[in-house]
Amino acid sequence: MDEFEFLRNVTIGQYLPTGSSIHALDPRAKILAFVALIATTSFTGSYVGNIILVVVVLLLVAAARIPLGYALAGIRPALPFIIALAFLQLIFSPASASSPVLLQIGFVTVTQASAQLVIISIARLVELILLVSLLTLTTSTTELSHGLESLLAPLNILRIPAHEFALTLTIALRFVPIIAEETERLMKAQVSRGADFGSVSRVRFIQQTRKLIPLLVPLFLAALQRAEELIVAMEARGYLGSQGRTRFVELHATARDFFAVLVAIACAALMLLVQFPF
Repeated sequence: MDEFEFLRNVTIGQYLPTGSSIHALDPRAKILAFVALIATTSFTGSYVGNIILVVVVLLLVAAARIPLGYALAGIRPALPFIIALAFLQLIFSPASASSPVLLQIGFVTVTQASAQLVIISIARLVELILLVSLLTLTTSTTELSHGLESLLAPLNILRIPAHEFALTLTIALRFVPIIAEETERLMKAQVSRGADFGSVSRVRFIQQTRKLIPLLVPLFLAALQRAEELIVAMEARGYLGSQGRTRFVELHATARDFFAVLVAIACAALMLLVQFPF
């Protein structure tokens, strides 16, 4: 049942300690640097810009000592959504009279502008998945929670509970591999009872996705049960949020952390200000 091993292809929410220099950075510095890179990815609309961003992301993966194959494996579960999004963009992209037509099949007209939109969108999604995966792979749950809480601390002035908000975001990220593990368990249980989810093929992903729909109800029930168990465990340990809560871990930024944030912001500003030819 190797085709049902989803957990090994899910990198978002996992933590892989390799002792790299990126792992050693202050979590606040990593979060700010990754936010700058994600913002750059979202607003870069040229081929050259996205190629540069892909190279930068791959260099960060190498600097974090994360195996390249393992990092790229995190894209595999998102392939059906990426392909579906590309197809929808080709269909519903507004036609431009100034853009030359590259291909026309029935009611689908592929222009140079729509083809560029699809390619850039796919590149952005790949970059975003790699960046979010890299953040969780290099930052433990505790560090990520402390870093988010520290960065969101100014929201307490507006009576917005920064601690609870940071904890919610952290738990949401860490629930991704748990959901993948639960999906894997349910599919293996169904196959052992004679269910057919189709052969493993990139072309037949639509058929496989359609056969996964009956798993949604038990998957949501299992996720809700896991969430309820987490709530009971937190209440049993006397968790009351940030009220009267002290910190065992104190974050201290160093010059290296400030330098990493400045480099990320400088690269983001440079990518957004430079007008690439194509």
